[in-house]
Amino acid sequence: CPQAESDSSLTASMPHYAQSMHGLGHLQRSISFHLLHVHDAVAQRDFEPVLPPIPDDALEDEEDSVKIVSLVKTKEPLGATIKRDTSTGAIVVARIMRGGAADKSGLIHEGDELKEVNGVSLEHRKPKEILPLLARSKDEVRFKIIPAYSREEMSTTKQKLFVRALFDYDPNQDPSIPCKDAALAFKRGDVLQIVSMEDDTWWQACHLEDSNGGAGLIPSKELHERRVALQRPKALFQPRRVKPPAGLRRSFRLGRKSSWAKEAARFRRWSAGVHSSICPPTYIKVIPYHREPKDRHRVVILVGPSGVGVNELKRRLLISDPDRYGVTVPHTTREKRRQESEGVDYHFVSVHMFEELILSHRFIEYGSYRGHYYGTSLDSVHRVMAEGKVCLLDAHPSKIKRVYTSEFKPYVVFVKPPRIEELRLTRRRAKFVRDEEDTNQVRIFSEADFEDMIDLAENMERQYGHLFDKVIVNADIASAFRELRSDLEKIQEARVQWVPTEWSFFCQLHAIWSRDTNMIIIINFS
Repeated sequence: CPQAESDSSLTASMPHYAQSMHGLGHLQRSISFHLLHVHDAVAQRDFEPVLPPIPDDALEDEEDSVKIVSLVKTKEPLGATIKRDTSTGAIVVARIMRGGAADKSGLIHEGDELKEVNGVSLEHRKPKEILPLLARSKDEVRFKIIPAYSREEMSTTKQKLFVRALFDYDPNQDPSIPCKDAALAFKRGDVLQIVSMEDDTWWQACHLEDSNGGAGLIPSKELHERRVALQRPKALFQPRRVKPPAGLRRSFRLGRKSSWAKEAARFRRWSAGVHSSICPPTYIKVIPYHREPKDRHRVVILVGPSGVGVNELKRRLLISDPDRYGVTVPHTTREKRRQESEGVDYHFVSVHMFEELILSHRFIEYGSYRGHYYGTSLDSVHRVMAEGKVCLLDAHPSKIKRVYTSEFKPYVVFVKPPRIEELRLTRRRAKFVRDEEDTNQVRIFSEADFEDMIDLAENMERQYGHLFDKVIVNADIASAFRELRSDLEKIQEARVQWVPTEWSFFCQLHAIWSRDTNMIIIINFS
């Protein structure tokens, strides 16, 4: 019957059920045993590979935030990029590649400062000097690190902010200063260390050479901008004579060529809209640049209105030390004259070649004069720098941005005319060449020339003053030359110079583990 068959089937399955329960119990006992074994092994740190013990002096004389990270060397890419922090000289982690050993470890992060590699200090070392330290490691690489989060926490009190002042400040002439005795006077170009910005109106700062001394009050960026804005309408609505500046002369033999008509038109457009785009000069953030003896010299750019003496100052510099100073050779599309030499007076090129250079952005500035192109190229600057000389450029201030990079590190000198009374006394009988291509156009300065010179200088300083490193008033050409030469000599001899933070100087190092040779190092300089 069906019931009997069911009982018989159930009875037949019992031995198999018993065997299954016995096997399940054995499996459970095995899992529990191995789970307990793993727990004990982890608790007793009984696992492979065995890393060497941390040296007893690893944390000696270090801050609490320092940590030791040991990575086992495998065939897997390390995936880390490092760079040298130019403001502190420290070696820091610039980038962590996703999927690399550093990323998977979770122990190394961007911004971490590397203090040691395998027990060797990285102080005063360059990124490329770390390569042998990594290559010598066999089984593991040990880093001593200051974590980035700790550096950020300490930044509120220990990070130093340096600025270059772009205006003169005399607290004795400031009626709104809270306390004159607590104020700090400074001149344009001074490097200041900002120690407090908690007050929106008055910052606390000290001079670079007196960073260990007491701080003083200086106007904040916002306060100075408000003051300039309040003073601007007085000059903005004052009647001004806007016309083509007289006596414009541009020497491409010493750096550039531009037509009088083009310069006059540019001045008219500029004067019409300059006030709408003025950014009051206040402070610019700077960082120390440590120049090495093998580094190329900084490019020196002389700017100023026509007739102020820029070309004469450059000519005197070249004569005074031709082994130190050099000038660019401009490009032109006109025919070579009998007395001229290719590569000495000009680079003579076709119109097609010149326009190709324009399209590839190879010119700092260029223009058309009497149907021919003239221009100063970036390549010509590189040639002078490659000779180990200081390249002297004279350019319109609007073109400074073309070379305002860490590649050229320009030092910009603004040559400024004196007051119009002094111009009348010193240049009334002076002559100048209005057109270098036609030396017969020689005449003396007129009253209109003086007014145009001062007018243009004021606009240049107002709009581009934040780019000027040095301002020289050319009341007397001999005195101005001595001041310029002395200043340039100091810049070239100084080991530490202060440059804008927007310039970056670092060497990036990429380390990648190799399957065959343990490590391949690729260095990218940027």
